[in-house]
Amino acid sequence: MKKFDLIIIGAGRASSLAARAGKAGKKVAIIEKSSLGGTCPNRGCVPSKLLLGYAHVANAIKESNRHFIDSSINNIDVKKIFEQTNNYISKIDSHYERKFNENVQIFKGVGSFVSNNVIKVNDEELSAPKIVIATGTKPIKAAHEKAWTSDDIFPLIGDIPKSITIVGAGFIACELSSFFSAIGIKTTLLVRSQRILNNEDEDISAIFKKEFSKKVDIKFDTTIQTTNYENNQFNLILENKDGTTIKHQSEALLYATGRESNTDSLNLENTSIQIDERGFIKRDALFETNAKGVYVVGDASGKYMLQHAAAYEVNHLGKILLEECTEPLHFKYMPHAVFTEPEIASVGITEQKAKEQNILYVTTTTNWIASAKAMSLRLDYPVTKFIINPKNYEILGCHMIGPESSTMMHQVLAVMHINNDVRHLKEMLYIHPALSEALLPAAVEAVREVEKYNENLV
Repeated sequence: MKKFDLIIIGAGRASSLAARAGKAGKKVAIIEKSSLGGTCPNRGCVPSKLLLGYAHVANAIKESNRHFIDSSINNIDVKKIFEQTNNYISKIDSHYERKFNENVQIFKGVGSFVSNNVIKVNDEELSAPKIVIATGTKPIKAAHEKAWTSDDIFPLIGDIPKSITIVGAGFIACELSSFFSAIGIKTTLLVRSQRILNNEDEDISAIFKKEFSKKVDIKFDTTIQTTNYENNQFNLILENKDGTTIKHQSEALLYATGRESNTDSLNLENTSIQIDERGFIKRDALFETNAKGVYVVGDASGKYMLQHAAAYEVNHLGKILLEECTEPLHFKYMPHAVFTEPEIASVGITEQKAKEQNILYVTTTTNWIASAKAMSLRLDYPVTKFIINPKNYEILGCHMIGPESSTMMHQVLAVMHINNDVRHLKEMLYIHPALSEALLPAAVEAVREVEKYNENLV
């Protein structure tokens, strides 16, 4: 039995906690069944954004005619694109190793519980008074053994397909469709309903659907009836909601239908740790599970399945374990973005959720044409939608669609973090004519709508 002060299962965002504890003089074991760094830098957000960088350039050339520029793409070296991305991925493991000092021991393998404070990995048993579960999530399994999930894209080794069919309507399906279509791979996106990006505000997702359909071949109300794989090709029968069927072929088939709990290998039955109906681990306000001294952070809890949320939680857990912090972490807001073209950024409640929950609100939707920088993009769809509490000017939700939405949103986040009042966005000084200046008329309109609501009450 090897004894440690802290055991961490999963070397994604929690690797920073291992490094921090090691520097504090704690003896730490960190267990990882794959590459250090976890999903985000190896198979998720980082390499996918590297690919989308190529898509952005390709789309800019294809759409240059809106700027009265006649241009064409002579060649896209798809193989080189993947070589460069794979080269980045190959360096991640060693990059993370360099973060650890001599107090941190890395165990490559699957960690599972023998009891509440004993972990088995590679036929070795480790114990510690403090254990952190940070095992993340995994893609829902593909419906055919030859089909891919997002985990199979990075690194993509071997022949690059000339055509691909992607199943899903969420941000992973959309981002991967955006990339493959932009670089010239024949791409078909299959969506079960008429909605795409269902979690977004309905007004935003409607704009997205219209614009994204111009770039990607999307078959709505469509499911796969049968799948046959032969001669390195998928032969599919697709069924529409009205019962009609069509034949469809592609070299690759990718399922991006969501992610699920990654705790099935932990042998939690040997512990007092409890899981919820979705298979995610239950915890209290200080991240502690039903087993004393065992904590869970990030996606493994099923709470906020976003990398920035996991990093935020890990940082706070470090304060609890290393600095005797007893304050729970309260997220004031939880932003996210979809890095497609169009780009979406969102924070807070959607209008449909506000209606469902009978929340008092006013809403405004404002275009970006007040910004000359926005006008220079020659796009007519970018908008900012505010959902405001008319009693106190609190921003309940903000939803943007347009280039650099994820960057522009941080101006809103700063206000929400410090003193959540949309009037701050109305009164602040903007650089003219920066893209962010498009927020000014949006804030002015939101404040005006609140004042109008309150005048009607008198």
